[in-house]
Amino acid sequence: MKEFQTILKAYEQSTREKKRVALATLVHVDGSSYRRPGARMLVTEEGQLTGAISGGCLEGDALQKAMLVMAQQQSRIVTYDTTDEDDDTLGVGLGCNGIIQVLMEPINPADPLNQLVFLEKVVSKRQKAVLVTLFSMDNKKGPQPGTCLMLDEAGEFQGKADPALESILKEDAREAFRNQKSLFKQYISAGGSHTAFIEFIQPAVSLVIVGAGNDAMPLVDMADLLGWDVRVIDGRSSHAKPERFERACQVLVSKPEAVLEQIPIDRQTVFVLMTHNYNYDKAMLKALVQKDIFYIGSLGPKKKLDRMLGELAQEGLVLTDAQRAIIHGPVGLDIGAETSEEIALSILAEIKAVLSGKEGQSLKHIDGEIHAREETRIEQKKIG
Repeated sequence: MKEFQTILKAYEQSTREKKRVALATLVHVDGSSYRRPGARMLVTEEGQLTGAISGGCLEGDALQKAMLVMAQQQSRIVTYDTTDEDDDTLGVGLGCNGIIQVLMEPINPADPLNQLVFLEKVVSKRQKAVLVTLFSMDNKKGPQPGTCLMLDEAGEFQGKADPALESILKEDAREAFRNQKSLFKQYISAGGSHTAFIEFIQPAVSLVIVGAGNDAMPLVDMADLLGWDVRVIDGRSSHAKPERFERACQVLVSKPEAVLEQIPIDRQTVFVLMTHNYNYDKAMLKALVQKDIFYIGSLGPKKKLDRMLGELAQEGLVLTDAQRAIIHGPVGLDIGAETSEEIALSILAEIKAVLSGKEGQSLKHIDGEIHAREETRIEQKKIG
């Protein structure tokens, strides 16, 4: 989501300056690559790059291709084969062992439903959405429909596609939304074939830091660097000041029982309790476990958390196994963190792992691929 935000900011500036731009989107990977499908890069006519589609090895060539797309005002699909470590075609040894498909699209600011308008709607509304991007790998020199449809959380579609494909694209977009998982489909007809990257997009993580002490500052800054929405809550007006947390989107002074009435909560909202005030943290924990929240982190020793849970049980609130499972205390991954910056890194790494359904272990201990090949499998459908 951070990449979306920076791309949109660069696009707004380019539009004001009346500069031509193109959007490069990584739409499929067969094998390994540094970035996954959905990575995007904005290119201006002056060669400015915002975002990335690789670790830096493809950007130079992609820049040249994007310049041609802007000049011709015609989308094209570009294939990068990084499986041959001895291939000097791109001037570098890539060695990523993947075949990467990148769609290059010129952006028309006058089009009210251009590709970046879709992205802006996704970012601004903080809702789940599905974007449908259509391209042809069989006829790379032919027309590339590009990003053509968006399905929003209300179940409404925006955009338009080839009438022969629109109904089936909408059906598959609804499937991706139901399963909350991106899909790849290839539609085969007598006239040829098109591939669709049906991309499920989550809103940015919303991190609510309950505690406005000095140790919350690096946590705010690092989370903002990740593109997360950050809120800081505390009962002390001397600590919860906007000028102390300039990168937070909200700084709130509140009693714990009133906090949840003043902030938005969805499945991407996570909480970290770190006020160093036992009673405040306990009151917040009591309120949070009774809501549909995916992650609660509790700073401090395990004895503190056990004591809070024991007192809540004595007060009649006995937690279920499911409620206990969302509480992470002591919060963070075991990386030997001591300073507030290291602790912030540990906390953010754990939150990311939990939201991704990962264990947070060292990659060297993982057998097989880091990203399952099944994630980019293309399902074929015959139509017509």
